[in-house]
Amino acid sequence: MSDWLEEEDNSAIDRTPRATQTREKQSRTLEWKPPSSLDAPEAPAGFKHRWIREEIAGQMDAKNIAARLREGFELVRADEYPDFQAPVVESGRYEGVIGVGGLLLARIPEELVTQRQAYYKSRVEGQMEAVDNDMLRENQHSSMRISKPERQSRVSFGGGRG
Repeated sequence: MSDWLEEEDNSAIDRTPRATQTREKQSRTLEWKPPSSLDAPEAPAGFKHRWIREEIAGQMDAKNIAARLREGFELVRADEYPDFQAPVVESGRYEGVIGVGGLLLARIPEELVTQRQAYYKSRVEGQMEAVDNDMLRENQHSSMRISKPERQSRVSFGGGRG
């Protein structure tokens, strides 16, 4: 037989797939920080998670919960996130809902969040306009004229005294 057809000894070659091999990654040292009691699982796409008040000073706040549910919030149940370790309400009306310290975790569609922000922004702008108009209406005395208020602040440092 010819030399090039002879079999080589391949017993020392590692035949495991590369995909199963891992390289040790250099990791940064983790910085310790106190745990947050309000950690929440990642909200599903198109939703935001918010903590809403269930009780205050040991008294149930059913009015607040009812108002939030009417706004479009829905309570988040722990069984929806089996991989997330969270405190759960163990008994009562909200049994099985993620909750801690008188707060319940709820989700709301991002579209409603945007609409709610726009609504309250327009209310604030209307109130500011009313205050400005009231102030300008009171501006009757000619020696104490107030011009339209500016909503900007200016900060300057230094300045020569010459």
